[in-house]
Amino acid sequence: MFKKLQQHWGVNGLQVLLILITFALGGSLCGYLGRKILSYFTIDSKAFWVIIYIVLVTLLWPLCVLLISIPLGQFSFFKNYVGKLMRKLKKTSPLTPLLKERENSKIIEEIMETNKINIAIFASGQGSNAEKIIEYFTYSSKATIALIVSNNAKAGVLQIAKDNNIDTLIINKEDFFNGDGCLSALKKHNIHFIALAGFLWKIPSSLISSYQKKIINIHPALLPKYGGKGMYGHFVHEAVIAAKETESGISIHYVDEIYDHGEIIFQATCAVNAMDTAETLATKIHALEHLHYSAVIDSVLPNQR
Repeated sequence: MFKKLQQHWGVNGLQVLLILITFALGGSLCGYLGRKILSYFTIDSKAFWVIIYIVLVTLLWPLCVLLISIPLGQFSFFKNYVGKLMRKLKKTSPLTPLLKERENSKIIEEIMETNKINIAIFASGQGSNAEKIIEYFTYSSKATIALIVSNNAKAGVLQIAKDNNIDTLIINKEDFFNGDGCLSALKKHNIHFIALAGFLWKIPSSLISSYQKKIINIHPALLPKYGGKGMYGHFVHEAVIAAKETESGISIHYVDEIYDHGEIIFQATCAVNAMDTAETLATKIHALEHLHYSAVIDSVLPNQR
């Protein structure tokens, strides 16, 4: 269960534990406060007491979990979590009038405020890395995945985008390389940062100049080895195996005008043994990608939009 929650929330194991503790303590606190408030009033009808108690607990719960989350270091997570919950309640709850009235308070305004960095993911294939990035930023107060760009109309990543209600853009080679590199579409979606996740086309200079140090890529080898045009997917792993390397890994780097050439941000390694094939090595590499890429993206995002 912990592992599923960790993947769903995009947090580490310790954070899952702290989040669950916050839920428990926050719930206990709002229950206690609800009973304490009602103790000052005389309510003869038990049914009416229960109704008032439920209303009080519903209103107190966001404030209580936010209060508990501060000393536990989870305020950012719960600020975003409660904000999403409030938006859902506005649409579906019979308590909507009460919630609207409370929106005037400074605390609710703070919960609802967002100034997130909009990230576009460029991908050409099934989108396993893109899916992990989307999961990671689902509850982030810092950034959101606003657009999926693909050069393949049949790419699996497009279904992932649909499942997560994320806008998509399918590009063609002529417009991408001889037009503005889809810059106008990115501006339309107010994109601030780009992550390449298995995107097979070279990024045109027009796009690179507009997003200086705001485009990063993940490569399935330890650059500068096994990089360059045509070195992607199984071609990389086959080359590593053929060279009898004892180590491979991933490289996350800024994107410039040359394939797999930009400044390296992060690398992680895995062993290559004599029994490895391109397929088994690919499994090891994918594990590294899924483990590290989202966190590295988070670490290099600009502080402001």
